[in-house]
Amino acid sequence: MSTAATLSPPPRTAPVPSPHPAPLGRAQPPARDVAELFARAQALLPDIAEGAAQRELRRELPFALVRRIAEAGLLTFRIPAAYGGPGGSVRDLTRFLIDLAAVDSNIAQALRPNFGFIESLLSGQDEAARKRWFDRLLAGHILGNGGLERGGAHGATAARILPEGDHFRVNGTKYYSTGALFADWITSLALDENGKETAFIVPRERAGVELIDDFDSSGQRLTASGTTRFVDTEVAAEEVRASHFARDRRNPVTPLYQLVLAAVEAGIARNALDDAVHYARHHARPIRHSSAQASVDDPYVREAVGQIAAQAFAAEAVVLRGAEALDAAWAAQLDDAALNRASVEIAQAQHFAVEAALKAAELAFDVGGASAADRRFNLDRHWRNARTVANHNPRQWKAAAVGAWLLKGEAPPTTGLF
Repeated sequence: MSTAATLSPPPRTAPVPSPHPAPLGRAQPPARDVAELFARAQALLPDIAEGAAQRELRRELPFALVRRIAEAGLLTFRIPAAYGGPGGSVRDLTRFLIDLAAVDSNIAQALRPNFGFIESLLSGQDEAARKRWFDRLLAGHILGNGGLERGGAHGATAARILPEGDHFRVNGTKYYSTGALFADWITSLALDENGKETAFIVPRERAGVELIDDFDSSGQRLTASGTTRFVDTEVAAEEVRASHFARDRRNPVTPLYQLVLAAVEAGIARNALDDAVHYARHHARPIRHSSAQASVDDPYVREAVGQIAAQAFAAEAVVLRGAEALDAAWAAQLDDAALNRASVEIAQAQHFAVEAALKAAELAFDVGGASAADRRFNLDRHWRNARTVANHNPRQWKAAAVGAWLLKGEAPPTTGLF
């Protein structure tokens, strides 16, 4: 199914408060197993693919589609059967994310906070939090992230959370708030009175939470990111939680976050392939001196499509192998050696997936002539999206960390990017 667009983009407008997300509805009953979740995904993915390129061109946030994903239980792959979930593996989740990104990479990235949050609950010791949040996610709730801040050192936190009686107050401004505009709950970090990073999560309707739709990137324009402001926002004691970003030791959450980005890149490569095939079949004309009567018979068009297919195929394969490494770390009870191996393998997968997505997006233009660059087809979104995801965590650092591991046995940094 093609997602090629035929519409022109409207002019950018000034930042405005976010529109309200699609209302929380009635979720489907929890899936009995992963096979049932994949069946639900396959039924929904064509609807997500329909009009995806037009949405990107017009910058129309797909609130209703994201709500349908949550209500279908597709955020719950990793919730164990003991809590009512399907008990899926990291590989199962990654397969779904590649499929989702192959029809809309924006949505796949926008939902990233949900999957990292679940992984943090699985690796933590707070049984009450697991029960509370797994029930909410199974009921169709969506989490978003009040992300990094601007103005200081990269990754530095200036927001403050201070005690006030039996609760807390948080003040601060966040940017790169992945998925926040779609979300029912906002997770974030602030410094306590001792300067320690403290994680918290509040409902989006809480007084003092302000979400602003001002994300203005060249790619991944529909990740529902933007500015999140906390203005004297009350945080209950039970809404404060241990940070899952332990800076001094390896954990399974940060490689999972990186794996999601790699899966998004692999999906972009496949989406570029699908659009290239559709364009060659329905829009392209053979060049004047081609011996072919139809573009699908032109040997160089066939070669271009074959090269894109190889990039997409290989990207998916390496990303799934990275997922298997993280599953192996869980099977090894998250010992440091297994987690280090998983981080290294996921770094390699992410590096290759970026290269493959960028190459596939470039080659997509080789299946047609000048008209392939027409704005109405929006083929350039694949390169813009791949480039934007790649800029989250520079792939040079991924390669350097892998090299240090192989040359000197140095484990990757524990900064949150490996």
